[in-house]
Amino acid sequence: MEASGNQTLSGHPNLYYLRTYNFAVIIPMANEEPDFHPFVAALTQVLDYLQSGKVYFVVDSVSRDQTRNLCQAVSDKDSRFVTVWAPENKNVVDAYIRGYREACPHHDFIIEMDAGLSHDPRAIPMFLRVLNEGNECAFGSRFMNGGSIWQSSFKRIYLSRIGTILSNILLGSRMKDMTSGFQGFHKSVVEDLLSYPLLSKAHFYQTEVRYLLRKKRYIEVPIHYRAPSPGVSRKAIVNSLSVLLHYFIQRLLFQAKSL
Repeated sequence: MEASGNQTLSGHPNLYYLRTYNFAVIIPMANEEPDFHPFVAALTQVLDYLQSGKVYFVVDSVSRDQTRNLCQAVSDKDSRFVTVWAPENKNVVDAYIRGYREACPHHDFIIEMDAGLSHDPRAIPMFLRVLNEGNECAFGSRFMNGGSIWQSSFKRIYLSRIGTILSNILLGSRMKDMTSGFQGFHKSVVEDLLSYPLLSKAHFYQTEVRYLLRKKRYIEVPIHYRAPSPGVSRKAIVNSLSVLLHYFIQRLLFQAKSL
């Protein structure tokens, strides 16, 4: 389900649960100029509706267009949006970690999501509801009842499904979606993640996090995912396989990790 600036919130089922939460949304931003304004409009609607929340845009030197300037302009106008300039980042995982470090001291719940309307901001209240009900983690799932993936290449869908199947078999996890990038955590969980030396450098980060947090109290949340971007790079696939093998070997040696 694609969010856009002219859609209303009142009829969306995820927005039935209205209350005030101290939460942050972490969003890596790179070359997001084409969808920037409708995406920010959708985020603003959610913040207005919930009457709380802060968004951290993490921008680094990978972005070659006007994304940084656009983010800063929004931050200058609306204090609920914070632009974090992080040129030292080497990959998207660094962007997530930098966002965690910025947000963790100030917020009870922290949600991470993709930009470019890949993830629908209107699902944020459902993540908050799950976290408020005693769950430590809320994981977005495209492959459970109520979830979907659309405008995505067959290769992208195939990699996501195969990645989930392989991870569940080799790592002993039991989630319906091990590769989604829409997820939320209690502050204490983020503190645990910040203290752990993650191995992933690209897309497998989501799977590594879910594997490490598999013993926490969690619920999978149905989400609608749109992936208009190109497929996954060979380098990212190689990193994914190497990290998966690392944790699989640890499991065979009865040294399985968890946070």
